[in-house]
Amino acid sequence: MCWRKFWRGVLLVGALGWLWGPSVSVAHAMPIVHQRSSGLIATRTRLLNDYRVKTWSQPRHYRHAKHLHNLNVIKRAQGRAVTFKTAYLLPNPGYRHQAWGNPQGMALVGRYLYVVYCPTAWKNRGRIVRFDRTKLAALKATPRQLQRAYTKAAKHSHQEAAIRRAIKVGPAFITGHGQSLAYNWKDHHLYMWCDRESAPRVPTNQYGYINRISARSLRPNHQIRFRLRSRHLAVPGGHVLAFDKQGRAYFWTRPSAHRVNLYQGKITLHHVSFRLTHQVLRHSPGPRVQNIGYNPHNGRLYLVSDDSVASLPVKSLRGHGHLTGKRVRWTGFTPRREFEALAFTPNGRAYLMSNHNPEILKSTGTKW
Repeated sequence: MCWRKFWRGVLLVGALGWLWGPSVSVAHAMPIVHQRSSGLIATRTRLLNDYRVKTWSQPRHYRHAKHLHNLNVIKRAQGRAVTFKTAYLLPNPGYRHQAWGNPQGMALVGRYLYVVYCPTAWKNRGRIVRFDRTKLAALKATPRQLQRAYTKAAKHSHQEAAIRRAIKVGPAFITGHGQSLAYNWKDHHLYMWCDRESAPRVPTNQYGYINRISARSLRPNHQIRFRLRSRHLAVPGGHVLAFDKQGRAYFWTRPSAHRVNLYQGKITLHHVSFRLTHQVLRHSPGPRVQNIGYNPHNGRLYLVSDDSVASLPVKSLRGHGHLTGKRVRWTGFTPRREFEALAFTPNGRAYLMSNHNPEILKSTGTKW
């Protein structure tokens, strides 16, 4: 062995570790597929008047939760009825006093709740944290106890130590904005876009990157790079992601101030393909694309913006589509909270993740 080359390699690994930040494993080799063909099919579209949807304006300043250390309620103000109540106050500060005040993505899979944390200072990097809901329930952990799990005051508490054991903290990796963690109901894997940004909602390039996430290691174990481009239409990548029970993938964009483009596609280990569905919605639920959720109980997609959620049946998007305005539902809220993610249990219970301060709220019913 050439010792000069050996020490040069050691110095390089150390330098990369310093640049990438805490807990990033440079030894982890991940298969990366470079797709040559375009991943987008654009077809003729029709403008649909989703007249029930109102475009909520963006608040100048988000409000903090009314009760920072206790239970909160978020109710509909207009539209279809739904009520959310606090289920979990997320740890703040986080593991080793990290900034966990701004979670970005969430997925709900059986007993586990997965949350993506992307601290602003980490710049396109983050980590996934897994919460074992079954263990937390067995411990009778209160929302306040979960919130203070990593504080100095909880250091010597047996209950808090048990709560920390119900939390698995994954390694840091390149996440991009981090708002697209999604569970594929067909192949039972987690996926997320890695939409690297130079500034909020400003992609660094025109490529899309899809990571398949290991539910065990909480880091990517496969990536595919592709372009979403078809003639005059080019999309830099999805900011959000959801899957239905047949394994079809979905995301939405706002090509103009009020319009919504809906995309449906398929993601495999070697190929990504999306098509722009024929329906362009006239009214967007809000100015920011925050999330998209799929409810396996009623087969509907939920387009999430801040304080505003629209939903529609996925079966109406097949082929040339037969979606009508009356089949699009909408709910408006008024807490001026930042809505980050929406996930559903198999029986239709909705879980909403909000920032300021970070918490997850659960719907009181299953019909929404």
